[in-house]
Amino acid sequence: MEQEHTKPTSNWQEFWQILRHGQFGKLFAGATENTLIQFFRYCFVGGAATVVDWGISALLFFAVFDQHYAILANGCSFVAGLLANYFLSTFWVFRSSKVQSRLVEFLAFAAIGVVGLLLTIGITKVSEITLGNITSAYQMIGKVVSTMVAFLWNFFARKYLLFSKKEA
Repeated sequence: MEQEHTKPTSNWQEFWQILRHGQFGKLFAGATENTLIQFFRYCFVGGAATVVDWGISALLFFAVFDQHYAILANGCSFVAGLLANYFLSTFWVFRSSKVQSRLVEFLAFAAIGVVGLLLTIGITKVSEITLGNITSAYQMIGKVVSTMVAFLWNFFARKYLLFSKKEA
């Protein structure tokens, strides 16, 4: 019996085929190794984690700490956002991990997030140094640039360092 040979499709081909055929459910459901679909999903995960982070930060700062302890509020909210990102990412975006231990997986995931946080701090500081005397909008410019850079770092580092399909 002759086996049916199917030509493997690239990430882009599969993604556009889904869009062309109106199979939008595939963008939201089912396991996938397609980087574009994972990136699409990660946009929602990152958005949800940001809402958790900002929401808890505001709640703690304004309601619990009576507008004191901003660093503590932001530290706690960063951890909450990281946890939300981890659980949503491992449930919906990335299914196959390179490590066996969930604890080691989470610690690696968190370490990647901390690098993203350090990138954010560094880019914000560079923005302040280079644009601070030119415009008062340096903080928002730095925030926009650093958010994009950290988002891309977090996705691709997690995708390729931690969650790429295991080699057989």
